[in-house]
Amino acid sequence: MQQTRVLTGITTSGTPHLGNYVGAIRPAVASSLRADVEAFYFLADYHALIKVQDPARVQRSTLEIAATWLACGLAPEKVWFYRQSDVPEITELNWLLTCVAGKGVLNRAHAYKASVDKNREAGEDDDAGISAGLFMYPVLMAADILLFNAQKVPVGRDQIQHIEMARDFAQRFNHLYGAGSTEHFVLPEAVIEEQVATLPGLDGRKMSKSYDNTIPLFCPRPELKKLIYSIVTDSLAPGEAKDADTSNVFQLYQAFADAGETASMRQAFADGIAWGEAKEALFERIDAEISPLREKYESLMARPGEIEAILRDGAERLRAQLAAPRLAALRAAVGLRPLSQVSAAEAAVAHSTPVLPVFKQYREQDGRFYFKLMAGERVLLQSGGFDSPRDAGQHIATLRRDGYAPADPAITLGEAVLADEVRSALAALAEEDARKAAQKAAGAR
Repeated sequence: MQQTRVLTGITTSGTPHLGNYVGAIRPAVASSLRADVEAFYFLADYHALIKVQDPARVQRSTLEIAATWLACGLAPEKVWFYRQSDVPEITELNWLLTCVAGKGVLNRAHAYKASVDKNREAGEDDDAGISAGLFMYPVLMAADILLFNAQKVPVGRDQIQHIEMARDFAQRFNHLYGAGSTEHFVLPEAVIEEQVATLPGLDGRKMSKSYDNTIPLFCPRPELKKLIYSIVTDSLAPGEAKDADTSNVFQLYQAFADAGETASMRQAFADGIAWGEAKEALFERIDAEISPLREKYESLMARPGEIEAILRDGAERLRAQLAAPRLAALRAAVGLRPLSQVSAAEAAVAHSTPVLPVFKQYREQDGRFYFKLMAGERVLLQSGGFDSPRDAGQHIATLRRDGYAPADPAITLGEAVLADEVRSALAALAEEDARKAAQKAAGAR
């Protein structure tokens, strides 16, 4: 069975809260039980250093998050479960990607732009108080993903841009260092659970440690009730109809309830349920799910040595089987290899090994998308810029289907390349496409 690689991480900068649980931990654990998924779960402690300079807090958060995942049912023997800082190949890949990442792309990162805007409002220099770590955060996140060629990455909507950046860096690396048909990185896709992508906090804003509006996942039952009763609501009295779609209480309830319970609560809002009654229902629904997990969590927190052993074992197996071999191949691709070693591209030329031409898509510093048709190291066709990768992909599909048209304004011939050479290359690709289609049809029968 072909497995899909799914990767999830949580930054070790605070205590896990309900937003972490419904948006990342719960769906991640559910995903780990599927036979068609190869799951990667990690504690992003390097990311934590960007905004937390309290060593004790980072260490405590690492323990709490590891215990949380284990309490919620993650089976470390069935998944890859590790601490980011225990896998040095991640930080080495971070540098390789830094060398291909466009600064212009990083300038547009939401977190960096928000910090710059805040400085401007305060009359400060654009980069006042902004660390290089914050600026380079998307590159490290890309390294987390690309080292293992993760295909799916569950994230909140505010993290979609980072997945797009990871795709951009991967395409750029493939463009620069891909030899022949070699693609070093697959392009990851963001996965969002629409219903629980962004959970509201106590004040209605997104539940986040940054806003200090979270509900700790495993706080004691009395504290959980107190926090839920402190959720900000409007002044509508009992008996007055309430809008479920704009209610923080309803959104939280919906994240824990099944379809039937959600429908009943929506009707109760329309019928004018009192806020106190709605909050009581919310508290009971959340506690019913969290209570048994809380007992497991407290037991694990009392045995930190066991958690440490689980994390180290996970990292050691991961490095031996995946990370170290993968990084060795990437080092060789960029030229960091023994001087006696001949590259794959050089070997292909030396032995005159015939290879199919290949289309390569990439994004340039101007933000536009390009492609070229390569025969080994030779550029046969070069495109102009497209507004989206989809537009570039559609043009490639047209070329593969219809062949080369000299009047096509979107492409130009490579240096010293004749039109017949391009036609032959496209014909070879068309023949290969037809062969694969025939094989697929035969397999379907």
